[in-house]
Amino acid sequence: MLYAIVALVFLAIMYLPGFWVRSVLKKHSPERSDFPGNGAEMARHLLDKLDIEDVVVEVTEHGDHYDPNDKAVRLTKDKYEGRTLTGVVVAAHEVGHAVQHHRNERLFNLRGSLAKLTYLASRAAPILLAATPLLVWVNPALSRWTLLAAVLSMLLGVLMNLVTLPVEWDASFGKALPLLEEGRYLSARDMSSARQILTAAALTYVAASLASLLNLGVLARLLRR
Repeated sequence: MLYAIVALVFLAIMYLPGFWVRSVLKKHSPERSDFPGNGAEMARHLLDKLDIEDVVVEVTEHGDHYDPNDKAVRLTKDKYEGRTLTGVVVAAHEVGHAVQHHRNERLFNLRGSLAKLTYLASRAAPILLAATPLLVWVNPALSRWTLLAAVLSMLLGVLMNLVTLPVEWDASFGKALPLLEEGRYLSARDMSSARQILTAAALTYVAASLASLLNLGVLARLLRR
């Protein structure tokens, strides 16, 4: 019974933030005839205002993000073309990441480096874990090293997610919110909703962070047996 309760609590912690994020973004997605521009135009306006002219604004099918390699703020079609509160606020959030890159901020750069390492490690970890039981019979010493390498790759994922959270929070509340407030683009009522949207944008990675911690905890428990 205790294990079932703990499992339900973990599932709630992992999935409820995602449901809340989707709910907030959907709530503020209706078209607004009183808005002078869409998400793409807001992003371009903010970038030009900040003299970040080498960053382009593009439409994407792979989720809203800022690509530091191509120097591109990418928005999904609904936010790129839509005159919605969600569109313009998410655009400001992604511009926040462009500002972090433009200013060469350490935490943003660290997140980028960890993302590359984590990608490589995530490809290797399943192979290493699958090979470990076989190596136990062939070469026990080598099997311990492969298992250690798999654990380290998972630790990299946890570390990247932990670094991602403050980077996302800063993009929302250290960059996007001041830009929206100083420019007075939104009414006081819309600014209250914008804070909700920015919180949702910053917490997008919470579920991934919790999942990586849970996976690591399960592996650590197995190793103690």
